[in-house]
Amino acid sequence: MSASLVRIGAIARTTFTELARLRVFYVLVLFALVLIISSSFLARISFQQELQVTKDIALGAINFFLSMLAIVATAQLLPRDLEDRVVYSVLAKPVRRFEYMLGKFFGVLGLLAISLVAMSILCLAVIHLREGSAVRETMQQLAQSPSDELDRALVAVHQAGANRDLVLALLLTLTKAAVLVSLTLCISSFATSNIFTISAMAMVYLVGHLESVARDYWLHQRAAGWLVRTFLAVVAFFFPDLQAFNLSDQIIAGSSLSNLMLLKLLGLGAFYIVGYIVIAIAIFSQREL
Repeated sequence: MSASLVRIGAIARTTFTELARLRVFYVLVLFALVLIISSSFLARISFQQELQVTKDIALGAINFFLSMLAIVATAQLLPRDLEDRVVYSVLAKPVRRFEYMLGKFFGVLGLLAISLVAMSILCLAVIHLREGSAVRETMQQLAQSPSDELDRALVAVHQAGANRDLVLALLLTLTKAAVLVSLTLCISSFATSNIFTISAMAMVYLVGHLESVARDYWLHQRAAGWLVRTFLAVVAFFFPDLQAFNLSDQIIAGSSLSNLMLLKLLGLGAFYIVGYIVIAIAIFSQREL
C-alpha cells in the first residue's frame, strides 16, 4: 500500500511539473486582467452595489478559467504520453495502470488547487479594495446621519464583502473542476486524440449546465411519464449536474449556504469523481498499448 502511494505521488509530481512547464499558468495572467479591468469598469456603470458586481465577476471568472484549465490540461495527458511513448517506459516499471491514472488525476488536481489559491488571493484583494472604497463612500454619505444608521450601513457593507460563503463557493468551484478532471480522464482513457476529448468535454460542459433547467422544465412544467423520468435519471447519472456547484447567484443575493447543503454538494462531487475514475481505470486497464 505504501509503495503504491509512493508511485502515485511520484507520477503526480511529474504530471504537475510537466503541466507547469507547458506554461498553463499564463491563464492566470489573463484572468487577472479580466478580473481587475472588468470589475473596475462594470462597478461604475452598474446599478447594483459595487461589491455585488465585483464578487459576481470574480466568481464567474474563477469558475470559467478553472473549468477550462481542468479540461485542457487533462485532455492532453494520455495522448501526449502515448505519442511520446512515455507511458510505455512508465508501465514497464513496477507501476500498475491504476497507479498511473491516479497519479495523473492528482497531478492535475494539484495544479488546479494552486491555480485556485492564486486566483482567490487576487479575488479577495480586489474585493477588499472595493470594500474599503464602499466603506469610505458610505461614511461620507451618512456623515450627518445618526450613528446607529451609519453602523447598520457599515455592517451591511462588511457582510457584502469577503465572507464564509465566498470561501465555500471557491471550495465548490474546485470540486466542480475535480469532477471535470475525472470525466476528462475517463474520456481520454479510450480517445485517440486530445481534440476529440476536448470536443466531447465541451458538449458535456454545456449539457451539465443546462441539465437542471431541462429537468425542472420536464418535471414541473410538463406532465412527465415514466419514460421521460427514466431518461432524465440516466442523463443525471452519467452527466454531472455542473450548475449545482455554481453558487454565485445565491451568494450575490445574500443567501447563506447551510452545512447540510455543503455536505450534499461535496458528496455529489465525490460520487462523480470516484465513479469516473473507476470507469477510467477499468477502460485503460483493458486498452491495448
